[in-house]
Amino acid sequence: MKSNYKPIGKYIREVKTRNIDGTVSNLLGINIDKYFMPSVANIVGTDMTKYKVVKKGQFACNRMHVGRDKRLPVALSTSDEDFLVSPAYDVFEIKDENILNPEYLMMWFSRKEFDRNAWFYTDADVRGGLHWKEFCNMQLPIPSLEKQKEIVAEYNTIVNRIKLNEQLNQKLEETAQAIYKQWFVDFEFPISKEHAAEIGKPELEGKPYKSSSGKMVWNDELDQEIPEGWRVKEYADVFDFKTGKLNSNAALENGKFPFFTCSSETFKTDTYSFDCEALVLAGNNASAVYPFKYFKGKFDAYQRTYVITVKDSDVSIFQGYFEVLGQLEGFKGTSSGTATKFLTMKILNPIKMIAPHGDVSGAFSKLCSSIFGRRQLADEIVEKLTIFKGIILIKMTKAEAIA
Repeated sequence: MKSNYKPIGKYIREVKTRNIDGTVSNLLGINIDKYFMPSVANIVGTDMTKYKVVKKGQFACNRMHVGRDKRLPVALSTSDEDFLVSPAYDVFEIKDENILNPEYLMMWFSRKEFDRNAWFYTDADVRGGLHWKEFCNMQLPIPSLEKQKEIVAEYNTIVNRIKLNEQLNQKLEETAQAIYKQWFVDFEFPISKEHAAEIGKPELEGKPYKSSSGKMVWNDELDQEIPEGWRVKEYADVFDFKTGKLNSNAALENGKFPFFTCSSETFKTDTYSFDCEALVLAGNNASAVYPFKYFKGKFDAYQRTYVITVKDSDVSIFQGYFEVLGQLEGFKGTSSGTATKFLTMKILNPIKMIAPHGDVSGAFSKLCSSIFGRRQLADEIVEKLTIFKGIILIKMTKAEAIA
Protein backbone atom coordinates (compact mmCIF):
# COMPACT_ATOMS: atom_id res chain seq x y z
CA MET A 1 0.00 0.00 0.00
CA LYS A 2 1.27 3.50 -0.80
CA SER A 3 2.84 5.40 2.08
CA ASN A 4 0.42 8.32 1.73
CA TYR A 5 -2.63 6.07 2.25
CA LYS A 6 -4.41 6.10 5.61
CA PRO A 7 -6.46 3.34 7.31
CA ILE A 8 -10.23 3.83 7.10
CA GLY A 9 -10.62 2.97 10.78
CA LYS A 10 -8.74 6.13 11.75
CA TYR A 11 -11.55 8.29 10.43
CA ILE A 12 -14.75 6.37 11.23
CA ARG A 13 -16.58 5.12 14.31
CA GLU A 14 -19.27 2.51 14.78
CA VAL A 15 -22.82 3.58 15.58
CA LYS A 16 -25.00 1.11 17.46
CA THR A 17 -28.25 3.00 17.87
CA ARG A 18 -31.10 0.53 18.29
CA ASN A 19 -34.77 1.13 17.55
CA ILE A 20 -35.53 0.81 21.26
CA ASP A 21 -38.70 2.92 21.28
CA GLY A 22 -39.94 1.34 18.06
CA THR A 23 -40.57 4.71 16.38
CA VAL A 24 -38.76 3.79 13.14
CA SER A 25 -40.51 1.25 10.90
CA ASN A 26 -38.93 1.53 7.45
CA LEU A 27 -36.58 -1.44 6.96
CA LEU A 28 -34.02 -1.32 4.13
CA GLY A 29 -31.37 -3.67 2.80
CA ILE A 30 -28.20 -2.95 0.82
CA ASN A 31 -27.84 -3.87 -2.83
CA ILE A 32 -24.47 -5.19 -4.01
CA ASP A 33 -24.40 -2.15 -6.31
CA LYS A 34 -24.10 -0.11 -3.10
CA TYR A 35 -27.43 1.58 -2.54
CA PHE A 36 -30.21 1.11 0.00
CA MET A 37 -33.32 -0.72 -1.17
CA PRO A 38 -36.56 -2.01 0.39
CA SER A 39 -35.90 -5.15 2.40
CA VAL A 40 -37.34 -8.46 1.21
CA ALA A 41 -37.12 -9.99 4.68
CA ASN A 42 -40.29 -11.35 6.31
CA ILE A 43 -40.59 -9.28 9.47
CA VAL A 44 -44.03 -10.44 10.60
CA GLY A 45 -43.82 -10.99 14.34
CA THR A 46 -40.22 -9.72 14.45
CA ASP A 47 -39.00 -7.60 17.35
CA MET A 48 -37.98 -4.43 15.49
CA THR A 49 -36.48 -2.82 18.60
CA LYS A 50 -33.30 -4.82 18.01
CA TYR A 51 -32.77 -3.38 14.53
CA LYS A 52 -30.19 -0.66 13.96
CA VAL A 53 -31.15 2.91 13.07
CA VAL A 54 -29.41 4.70 10.20
CA LYS A 55 -29.46 8.50 10.03
CA LYS A 56 -28.59 10.86 7.20
CA GLY A 57 -24.85 10.93 6.54
CA GLN A 58 -24.26 7.52 8.12
CA PHE A 59 -23.09 4.36 6.36
CA ALA A 60 -24.24 0.76 6.66
CA CYS A 61 -22.51 -2.34 5.34
CA ASN A 62 -22.94 -6.09 5.23
CA ARG A 63 -19.57 -7.82 5.68
CA MET A 64 -20.94 -11.39 5.75
CA HIS A 65 -20.83 -12.40 2.07
CA VAL A 66 -17.91 -10.48 0.56
CA GLY A 67 -16.04 -13.64 -0.40
CA ARG A 68 -19.09 -15.09 -2.14
CA ASP A 69 -20.24 -11.93 -3.93
CA LYS A 70 -16.78 -10.41 -4.44
CA ARG A 71 -18.27 -7.08 -3.43
CA LEU A 72 -18.82 -5.30 -0.16
CA PRO A 73 -22.43 -4.06 0.03
CA VAL A 74 -22.03 -0.64 1.63
CA ALA A 75 -24.12 2.49 1.21
CA LEU A 76 -24.34 6.07 2.43
CA SER A 77 -27.69 7.42 3.59
CA THR A 78 -28.76 10.66 1.93
CA SER A 79 -32.32 10.41 3.24
CA ASP A 80 -33.74 12.97 5.66
CA GLU A 81 -35.78 10.18 7.24
CA ASP A 82 -34.25 7.64 9.63
CA PHE A 83 -34.60 3.99 8.65
CA LEU A 84 -33.68 0.54 9.95
CA VAL A 85 -31.19 -2.08 8.82
CA SER A 86 -30.54 -5.62 9.99
CA PRO A 87 -28.88 -6.04 13.41
CA ALA A 88 -26.18 -8.02 11.55
CA TYR A 89 -25.16 -4.94 9.54
CA ASP A 90 -22.52 -2.45 10.65
CA VAL A 91 -23.53 1.18 10.90
CA PHE A 92 -20.77 3.77 11.06
CA GLU A 93 -20.12 7.45 10.56
CA ILE A 94 -17.17 9.73 9.92
CA LYS A 95 -15.61 11.17 13.07
CA ASP A 96 -14.74 14.57 11.61
CA GLU A 97 -16.28 15.69 8.33
CA ASN A 98 -13.82 18.58 8.23
CA ILE A 99 -11.16 15.98 7.46
CA LEU A 100 -13.03 13.32 5.47
CA ASN A 101 -16.06 14.00 3.30
CA PRO A 102 -18.73 11.22 3.45
CA GLU A 103 -19.40 11.35 -0.31
CA TYR A 104 -15.67 11.10 -1.01
CA LEU A 105 -15.47 7.97 1.16
CA MET A 106 -18.53 6.51 -0.61
CA MET A 107 -16.80 7.14 -3.93
CA TRP A 108 -13.83 5.14 -2.69
CA PHE A 109 -16.13 2.28 -1.68
CA SER A 110 -17.56 2.36 -5.24
CA ARG A 111 -14.24 1.51 -6.88
CA LYS A 112 -13.79 -1.98 -8.32
CA GLU A 113 -10.31 -2.02 -6.81
CA PHE A 114 -11.81 -1.49 -3.36
CA ASP A 115 -14.04 -4.55 -3.78
CA ARG A 116 -11.11 -6.64 -5.01
CA ASN A 117 -9.11 -5.58 -1.98
CA ALA A 118 -12.02 -6.35 0.36
CA TRP A 119 -12.36 -9.80 -1.20
CA PHE A 120 -8.63 -10.40 -0.63
CA TYR A 121 -9.06 -9.80 3.11
CA THR A 122 -12.04 -12.13 3.60
CA ASP A 123 -11.85 -15.10 5.93
CA ALA A 124 -11.98 -18.83 5.14
CA ASP A 125 -15.72 -19.17 5.83
CA VAL A 126 -17.77 -20.59 2.98
CA ARG A 127 -19.46 -17.19 2.51
CA GLY A 128 -16.20 -15.28 2.90
CA GLY A 129 -16.85 -12.78 5.68
CA LEU A 130 -14.79 -9.63 6.14
CA HIS A 131 -13.86 -8.90 9.76
CA TRP A 132 -14.44 -5.38 11.06
CA LYS A 133 -10.77 -5.06 11.97
CA GLU A 134 -9.71 -5.95 8.44
CA PHE A 135 -12.21 -3.48 7.03
CA CYS A 136 -10.84 -0.72 9.25
CA ASN A 137 -7.29 -1.58 8.18
CA MET A 138 -8.13 -1.01 4.52
CA GLN A 139 -6.63 2.26 3.34
CA LEU A 140 -7.34 5.23 1.12
CA PRO A 141 -5.69 8.54 0.17
CA ILE A 142 -7.14 11.56 1.97
CA PRO A 143 -6.32 14.86 0.24
CA SER A 144 -7.38 18.28 1.56
CA LEU A 145 -11.11 18.76 2.19
CA GLU A 146 -11.22 21.26 -0.68
CA LYS A 147 -9.76 18.69 -3.05
CA GLN A 148 -12.17 16.03 -1.81
CA LYS A 149 -15.13 18.34 -2.49
CA GLU A 150 -13.76 19.14 -5.94
CA ILE A 151 -13.53 15.43 -6.78
CA VAL A 152 -17.02 14.78 -5.39
CA ALA A 153 -18.48 17.69 -7.40
CA GLU A 154 -16.89 16.42 -10.62
CA TYR A 155 -18.19 12.91 -9.92
CA ASN A 156 -21.71 14.10 -9.06
CA THR A 157 -21.90 16.11 -12.27
CA ILE A 158 -21.40 12.89 -14.23
CA VAL A 159 -23.75 10.89 -11.98
CA ASN A 160 -26.51 13.51 -12.36
CA ARG A 161 -26.15 13.51 -16.14
CA ILE A 162 -26.47 9.73 -16.12
CA LYS A 163 -29.63 10.02 -14.02
CA LEU A 164 -31.10 12.62 -16.38
CA ASN A 165 -30.56 10.36 -19.38
CA GLU A 166 -32.00 7.37 -17.50
CA GLN A 167 -35.04 9.46 -16.51
CA LEU A 168 -35.43 10.57 -20.13
CA ASN A 169 -35.32 6.92 -21.21
CA GLN A 170 -38.00 6.07 -18.68
CA LYS A 171 -40.25 8.89 -19.92
CA LEU A 172 -39.72 7.85 -23.54
CA GLU A 173 -40.65 4.25 -22.76
CA GLU A 174 -43.72 5.35 -20.80
CA THR A 175 -44.80 7.48 -23.76
CA ALA A 176 -44.38 4.61 -26.22
CA GLN A 177 -46.14 2.20 -23.87
CA ALA A 178 -49.10 4.57 -23.49
CA ILE A 179 -49.42 4.72 -27.28
CA TYR A 180 -49.17 0.91 -27.48
CA LYS A 181 -51.98 0.53 -24.94
CA GLN A 182 -54.15 3.04 -26.76
CA TRP A 183 -53.66 1.31 -30.11
CA PHE A 184 -53.39 -2.41 -29.30
CA VAL A 185 -55.31 -2.78 -26.04
CA ASP A 186 -57.99 -0.09 -26.21
CA PHE A 187 -58.08 -0.26 -30.05
CA GLU A 188 -58.17 3.52 -30.33
CA PHE A 189 -55.57 3.72 -33.09
CA PRO A 190 -56.14 6.53 -35.61
CA ILE A 191 -58.10 5.48 -38.68
CA SER A 192 -55.86 5.73 -41.73
CA LYS A 193 -56.79 7.66 -44.86
CA GLU A 194 -56.83 4.39 -46.82
CA HIS A 195 -59.16 2.64 -44.39
CA ALA A 196 -61.46 5.66 -44.14
CA ALA A 197 -61.73 5.69 -47.94
CA GLU A 198 -62.23 1.92 -48.03
CA ILE A 199 -65.29 2.11 -45.78
CA GLY A 200 -66.60 5.20 -47.60
CA LYS A 201 -66.16 7.58 -44.66
CA PRO A 202 -63.21 9.88 -45.45
CA GLU A 203 -64.27 12.18 -42.62
CA LEU A 204 -63.11 9.52 -40.12
CA GLU A 205 -59.44 9.84 -41.12
CA GLY A 206 -57.35 10.30 -37.98
CA LYS A 207 -60.25 9.54 -35.64
CA PRO A 208 -59.85 6.87 -32.90
CA TYR A 209 -61.09 3.54 -34.26
CA LYS A 210 -63.22 1.98 -31.52
CA SER A 211 -64.90 5.15 -30.26
CA SER A 212 -65.65 6.11 -33.88
CA SER A 213 -67.76 2.97 -34.22
CA GLY A 214 -65.00 0.96 -35.89
CA LYS A 215 -66.25 -2.55 -36.52
CA MET A 216 -65.28 -5.06 -33.83
CA VAL A 217 -65.60 -8.85 -34.06
CA TRP A 218 -65.54 -11.51 -31.36
CA ASN A 219 -62.43 -13.69 -31.17
CA ASP A 220 -62.80 -17.03 -29.39
CA GLU A 221 -59.06 -17.57 -28.96
CA LEU A 222 -58.62 -14.37 -26.97
CA ASP A 223 -62.16 -14.38 -25.57
CA GLN A 224 -62.64 -10.73 -26.50
CA GLU A 225 -63.53 -8.41 -29.33
CA ILE A 226 -60.82 -7.25 -31.73
CA PRO A 227 -60.95 -4.92 -34.77
CA GLU A 228 -62.32 -6.49 -37.92
CA GLY A 229 -59.54 -7.79 -40.15
CA TRP A 230 -57.08 -8.25 -37.29
CA ARG A 231 -55.82 -11.78 -36.71
CA VAL A 232 -54.51 -13.85 -33.84
CA LYS A 233 -51.11 -15.45 -34.34
CA GLU A 234 -48.63 -17.41 -32.30
CA TYR A 235 -45.16 -16.08 -31.53
CA ALA A 236 -43.77 -18.82 -33.79
CA ASP A 237 -45.57 -17.22 -36.75
CA VAL A 238 -44.50 -13.68 -35.92
CA PHE A 239 -41.01 -13.87 -34.44
CA ASP A 240 -37.74 -15.45 -35.45
CA PHE A 241 -35.81 -16.60 -32.36
CA LYS A 242 -32.04 -16.99 -32.56
CA THR A 243 -29.52 -17.46 -29.78
CA GLY A 244 -26.02 -16.07 -29.48
CA LYS A 245 -22.94 -18.18 -30.08
CA LEU A 246 -20.17 -16.74 -27.96
CA ASN A 247 -19.32 -17.81 -24.46
CA SER A 248 -19.47 -14.94 -21.97
CA ASN A 249 -15.74 -15.34 -21.36
CA ALA A 250 -15.20 -13.87 -24.82
CA ALA A 251 -16.52 -10.49 -23.71
CA LEU A 252 -13.85 -7.81 -23.57
CA GLU A 253 -13.95 -4.81 -21.30
CA ASN A 254 -12.76 -2.46 -24.03
CA GLY A 255 -14.22 -4.14 -27.09
CA LYS A 256 -16.05 -2.33 -29.87
CA PHE A 257 -19.44 -4.04 -30.07
CA PRO A 258 -22.14 -4.54 -27.40
CA PHE A 259 -22.25 -8.07 -26.04
CA PHE A 260 -25.56 -9.00 -24.43
CA THR A 261 -25.75 -11.72 -21.80
CA CYS A 262 -28.27 -12.91 -19.24
CA SER A 263 -26.94 -10.21 -16.94
CA SER A 264 -28.38 -6.69 -16.90
CA GLU A 265 -24.84 -5.50 -17.58
CA THR A 266 -23.74 -4.98 -21.18
CA PHE A 267 -20.18 -6.03 -21.98
CA LYS A 268 -18.09 -5.40 -25.09
CA THR A 269 -16.53 -7.76 -27.60
CA ASP A 270 -14.32 -7.33 -30.65
CA THR A 271 -16.61 -9.42 -32.90
CA TYR A 272 -20.28 -9.38 -33.80
CA SER A 273 -22.70 -11.99 -35.07
CA PHE A 274 -25.75 -9.78 -35.60
CA ASP A 275 -26.35 -6.60 -37.56
CA CYS A 276 -30.07 -5.92 -37.36
CA GLU A 277 -33.00 -4.45 -35.49
CA ALA A 278 -33.83 -6.88 -32.70
CA LEU A 279 -35.20 -7.53 -29.25
CA VAL A 280 -32.61 -9.03 -26.90
CA LEU A 281 -34.00 -11.25 -24.14
CA ALA A 282 -32.09 -13.15 -21.46
CA GLY A 283 -33.02 -16.81 -21.70
CA ASN A 284 -32.06 -18.16 -18.30
CA ASN A 285 -32.65 -17.54 -14.59
CA ALA A 286 -36.38 -17.01 -14.91
CA SER A 287 -36.71 -16.36 -11.19
CA ALA A 288 -34.98 -13.03 -11.72
CA VAL A 289 -36.05 -9.94 -13.64
CA TYR A 290 -35.30 -10.57 -17.30
CA PRO A 291 -32.83 -8.18 -18.90
CA PHE A 292 -34.70 -7.19 -22.05
CA LYS A 293 -34.16 -4.42 -24.56
CA TYR A 294 -34.51 -3.16 -28.11
CA PHE A 295 -31.30 -2.70 -30.08
CA LYS A 296 -30.43 -1.70 -33.63
CA GLY A 297 -26.95 -2.19 -35.08
CA LYS A 298 -24.00 -4.56 -34.75
CA PHE A 299 -23.87 -6.69 -31.61
CA ASP A 300 -23.11 -10.12 -30.24
CA ALA A 301 -24.93 -12.28 -27.73
CA TYR A 302 -24.33 -15.06 -25.25
CA GLN A 303 -25.68 -18.46 -26.29
CA ARG A 304 -28.41 -18.31 -23.66
CA THR A 305 -29.64 -14.93 -24.85
CA TYR A 306 -32.47 -14.77 -27.39
CA VAL A 307 -32.16 -12.42 -30.35
CA ILE A 308 -35.73 -11.82 -31.53
CA THR A 309 -36.52 -10.40 -34.96
CA VAL A 310 -39.91 -9.94 -36.62
CA LYS A 311 -40.74 -11.97 -39.72
CA ASP A 312 -44.38 -10.92 -40.15
CA SER A 313 -44.88 -7.67 -42.09
CA ASP A 314 -48.13 -7.01 -40.22
CA VAL A 315 -46.32 -6.73 -36.89
CA SER A 316 -43.93 -3.92 -35.94
CA ILE A 317 -40.88 -4.78 -33.88
CA PHE A 318 -42.06 -2.13 -31.43
CA GLN A 319 -45.39 -3.90 -30.99
CA GLY A 320 -43.28 -7.01 -30.42
CA TYR A 321 -41.31 -5.17 -27.75
CA PHE A 322 -44.39 -4.39 -25.68
CA GLU A 323 -45.94 -7.80 -26.34
CA VAL A 324 -42.87 -9.57 -24.94
CA LEU A 325 -42.48 -6.99 -22.16
CA GLY A 326 -45.99 -7.79 -21.01
CA GLN A 327 -45.09 -11.49 -20.80
CA LEU A 328 -41.92 -11.14 -18.69
CA GLU A 329 -43.60 -11.55 -15.31
CA GLY A 330 -45.37 -14.69 -16.50
CA PHE A 331 -42.13 -16.18 -17.83
CA LYS A 332 -40.82 -16.52 -14.28
CA GLY A 333 -43.31 -19.22 -13.42
CA THR A 334 -43.17 -21.16 -16.69
CA SER A 335 -39.45 -21.62 -17.34
CA SER A 336 -37.86 -25.04 -17.68
CA GLY A 337 -34.90 -26.52 -15.85
CA THR A 338 -33.94 -27.18 -12.26
CA ALA A 339 -30.92 -25.37 -10.82
CA THR A 340 -30.83 -22.93 -13.74
CA LYS A 341 -34.19 -21.91 -15.17
CA PHE A 342 -34.34 -21.43 -18.93
CA LEU A 343 -36.93 -20.18 -21.39
CA THR A 344 -37.46 -22.73 -24.14
CA MET A 345 -39.06 -22.47 -27.55
CA LYS A 346 -41.77 -24.79 -26.24
CA ILE A 347 -42.73 -22.00 -23.85
CA LEU A 348 -42.33 -19.09 -26.26
CA ASN A 349 -43.72 -20.34 -29.57
CA PRO A 350 -47.38 -21.01 -28.58
CA ILE A 351 -47.95 -17.57 -26.97
CA LYS A 352 -50.71 -15.75 -28.84
CA MET A 353 -50.84 -12.13 -29.93
CA ILE A 354 -52.83 -9.99 -32.33
CA ALA A 355 -51.57 -8.93 -35.76
CA PRO A 356 -53.15 -5.67 -36.98
CA HIS A 357 -53.67 -4.24 -40.44
CA GLY A 358 -50.37 -3.45 -42.12
CA ASP A 359 -51.16 0.28 -42.19
CA VAL A 360 -51.61 0.29 -38.39
CA SER A 361 -48.33 -1.55 -37.90
CA GLY A 362 -46.48 0.82 -40.24
CA ALA A 363 -47.86 3.91 -38.52
CA PHE A 364 -46.95 2.56 -35.08
CA SER A 365 -43.45 1.67 -36.29
CA LYS A 366 -42.91 5.17 -37.67
CA LEU A 367 -44.14 6.73 -34.45
CA CYS A 368 -41.94 4.56 -32.21
CA SER A 369 -38.78 4.49 -34.30
CA SER A 370 -37.85 8.04 -33.30
CA ILE A 371 -38.67 7.32 -29.63
CA PHE A 372 -36.57 4.14 -29.50
CA GLY A 373 -33.83 5.77 -31.55
CA ARG A 374 -33.61 8.52 -28.94
CA ARG A 375 -33.54 5.88 -26.21
CA GLN A 376 -30.63 4.10 -27.84
CA LEU A 377 -28.77 7.41 -28.17
CA ALA A 378 -29.37 8.06 -24.47
CA ASP A 379 -28.02 4.57 -23.70
CA GLU A 380 -24.86 5.39 -25.65
CA ILE A 381 -24.49 8.68 -23.76
CA VAL A 382 -24.89 6.84 -20.44
CA GLU A 383 -22.25 4.34 -21.55
CA LYS A 384 -19.75 7.11 -22.27
CA LEU A 385 -20.59 8.93 -19.04
CA THR A 386 -20.11 5.70 -17.10
CA ILE A 387 -16.61 5.46 -18.55
CA PHE A 388 -15.92 9.04 -17.42
CA LYS A 389 -17.27 8.17 -13.97
CA GLY A 390 -14.80 5.28 -13.78
CA ILE A 391 -11.96 7.58 -14.79
CA ILE A 392 -12.79 9.95 -11.94
CA LEU A 393 -12.73 7.03 -9.49
CA ILE A 394 -9.32 6.04 -10.82
CA LYS A 395 -8.10 9.64 -10.39
CA MET A 396 -8.77 9.38 -6.66
CA THR A 397 -5.53 7.41 -6.34
CA LYS A 398 -3.66 10.38 -7.84
CA ALA A 399 -4.96 12.86 -5.29
CA GLU A 400 -2.20 14.17 -3.06
CA ALA A 401 -2.87 12.96 0.46
CA ILE A 402 -2.33 15.06 3.55
CA ALA A 403 -0.72 13.82 6.72
